[in-house]
Amino acid sequence: MERKSKHNQSLQGEAARILVEFLEVAITSIVFLKGIYPPGAFERRRYMNLVVHKARHPQLSYYICSAVSGLLPYIEKGLVERVAVIFFERANVSVEKFVFKLALNQSCDSKVENTDLEFALRSFLTKLAASESLTKAIPRDCRWEITAYFRDLPEAGSNKDSALIWIPTDTKPWLQPPLITPIKSMSSEPLSVQLYLEHPSSLEPMNQASDS
Repeated sequence: MERKSKHNQSLQGEAARILVEFLEVAITSIVFLKGIYPPGAFERRRYMNLVVHKARHPQLSYYICSAVSGLLPYIEKGLVERVAVIFFERANVSVEKFVFKLALNQSCDSKVENTDLEFALRSFLTKLAASESLTKAIPRDCRWEITAYFRDLPEAGSNKDSALIWIPTDTKPWLQPPLITPIKSMSSEPLSVQLYLEHPSSLEPMNQASDS
């Protein structure tokens, strides 16, 4: 039983590592897609045999890399439910969210080839590159952040280095259910991922929310 448990942990660890690497590229692609930084802030690289964009600015690159890599131990344990890239127009009221909904099967004991998992994730980057028409135009001076939603709060002291990166968000929740636009989904052992957009409902009292 102990040997099987260690085998499972190894499978989940490898899948989580691939997912975190993918999230770094995908989040950078989203930020590039929104056009809030000049094109010179990015450089073209190849990833999974696709041309993608990597942040050249040290602070931007560090923020994205440290945020997603800090999630690795929690993704391995199945604690992370969603990772969102949230854009704001004013105060702490969000106007658009790119949401990655994650599920890592903790009991899966069948080996999945890395190439198969990477091929499945590759299609998300292709879809992202063609999703601009689904998004909302936002000003270049807007604020954005990466937010993680946990199924359960990590135990205190479980990973002190990662805990220093993540702090409670000040994002104000929408008062009405959001409008959801699916972009891409995949389901394979041990990993399932859904990517979708969230926008505020036309009934959302944005002015009231921003004043509260």
